[in-house]
Amino acid sequence: MTHSEIREKFLKFFQERGHKIVPSSSLLPENDPTTLFTGSGMQPMMPYLLGERHPLGKRIADSQKSFRAEDIEEIGDNRHTTFFEMLGNWSFGDYWKEEQLNWIFDFLTSEVGLNPHRLYVTVFSGGAGISRDDESIAIWQKIFQSRNISIKYALLDTLSEASRRGINEDERIFGYGVEKNWWSRAGEPENMPAGEPGGPDSEIFYDFGTPHDPKYGDRCHPNCDCGRFLEIGNSVFMEYRKKADGDFEKLTQRNVDFGGGLERIAAAAQNQSDIFMTDTFESLRKLMPTKIVENVEVARIMMDHSRAIAFLISDGLRPSNKDKGYVLRRLIRRAMAHFHQASFGSFAGADILGQDFVDIENLLSAVIDQYNATYPELSKELVLKVFSEENTKYRHALNNGIRELKKIDTPIDAKMAFRLFESYGLTFEIIKDFAGDKASILDRKLFDEEFRKHQEISRAGAEKKFGGHGLLMDTGELKAGNEEELKKATRLHTATHLLHAALRKIFGEEVKQQGSDITPERLRFDFTFPRKLTPEEIQQVEDMVNDAIKKELPVTKTEMPYEDAIKSGALAFFKQKYPEKVNVYTIGDFSKELCGGPHVSNTLEIGRFRIVKEESISAGVRRIRAVVE
Repeated sequence: MTHSEIREKFLKFFQERGHKIVPSSSLLPENDPTTLFTGSGMQPMMPYLLGERHPLGKRIADSQKSFRAEDIEEIGDNRHTTFFEMLGNWSFGDYWKEEQLNWIFDFLTSEVGLNPHRLYVTVFSGGAGISRDDESIAIWQKIFQSRNISIKYALLDTLSEASRRGINEDERIFGYGVEKNWWSRAGEPENMPAGEPGGPDSEIFYDFGTPHDPKYGDRCHPNCDCGRFLEIGNSVFMEYRKKADGDFEKLTQRNVDFGGGLERIAAAAQNQSDIFMTDTFESLRKLMPTKIVENVEVARIMMDHSRAIAFLISDGLRPSNKDKGYVLRRLIRRAMAHFHQASFGSFAGADILGQDFVDIENLLSAVIDQYNATYPELSKELVLKVFSEENTKYRHALNNGIRELKKIDTPIDAKMAFRLFESYGLTFEIIKDFAGDKASILDRKLFDEEFRKHQEISRAGAEKKFGGHGLLMDTGELKAGNEEELKKATRLHTATHLLHAALRKIFGEEVKQQGSDITPERLRFDFTFPRKLTPEEIQQVEDMVNDAIKKELPVTKTEMPYEDAIKSGALAFFKQKYPEKVNVYTIGDFSKELCGGPHVSNTLEIGRFRIVKEESISAGVRRIRAVVE
């Protein structure tokens, strides 16, 4: 059965069971600042899972295009993809476990045709004060018993225990703890902020029957990474909300959230443990040159990245050096680098400037031809235009960078790798992929640490002149180009102090500055906080800042020794960069921070403060963008 037939059958199956079919949302979330991309079918549904009424009712199904940037470095194995389609069905306070588990089993076995003897399931074994999911266990036992399949339950609280114990005869249902069979946006229960919903889940695995690889543990089990088992679907039973005291209470509305990877279900239907050998990727495999096909890892990267590039560009993304755009740039450049290396055997071959990458353009065209009927927003003209512009820019930088990389005859550590990145745009992945044994000591965490050091140095340079709030560009140029722009930036800089203070007054001292960037047009402030701010909380912050502005608070500067400044209660979050004597700026009784300036003399000069966006930039770090009017 082809992947297109599976998609069609899934939507029809749930439509016949009262579900309304909705179109896929964009890969670029419009109303969810907690994430860069749409990485699951659940994300667009979150308002309705939290209680908002869906205009089409309580039963919804779709096929959602999805992208997960965190999987980029995994691409090259037989199962990971950055872009994928997620088949989903939802119950917003309607049906529950009995219907869901029976329906999804029937779909996989009766509609898709999977051998039920190849299916294994996992359930929640309990933890964090939540009991074992005995209801799901009982339902699964009935389901397997109806097919004359063994129904024993195995309790596996940890993955290490699972690895030691493995699969025993007649066991079909496996229970794992919070690390594998609990779902929330924040992960395990202890990481969930107060008010966050979550619940136990039940996953379905397909057994390809391949031999167990002992490097992944003593014995095989459903959550083993050796390749024998492939997770093809997960039913989340969202029925809890975390309370302020750390305990859980029941939600007033119980929800079902199912997600099944279309590419993975197709792999199971075709009994092909390598998803890149399924019909989903057939048209792309046929287009690739022999040298690429023979290099299995590169072939997988080319097929995966081509799909992601085409869909991201068509949804409106463009390559850049930050946020979403940087992810797209990484995909394009990694595809180009791998293609060139595989084509010529090494970078000692033909000059990359002479490579026209027409084969990548052919792959992008094939992606659009394959999916255009299902996703009409795909635009071949636009995708090829954006790719062409980006590869022209990168060929020059990459060519010079690879030449420099070849000259290095010593082990490449994090500092050297970051210099290559800074000078030539060679990403961590490219250096790791192509430097061979020379990059054996290169560590991602250390590379990221070098990146953070670079940011601190840039921040310190700005701080020396303007108090650490990013009025300088990375090039050292002042972002305020004339006197009028400097005045605007000064108003925003002072507003940033008020914003910081308001956040701490409302949410407590857990709020700590993580970075700031100011131009004459807007301010950007990063701070530690574990969750998304509600619209009401954003309004509360905005109102508190504007109240302080209206009070005409004086802004005063006092020079004093650093230690005395800290003892006086002044805030400082770049402590290692301050000199012995520092400037402390006090804004009435509202704010007190170490800073270098510039500031207004009275808060009334700032004007009206308005928050335009609040978003997540990494785990536990939020970003506010604001303007003054």
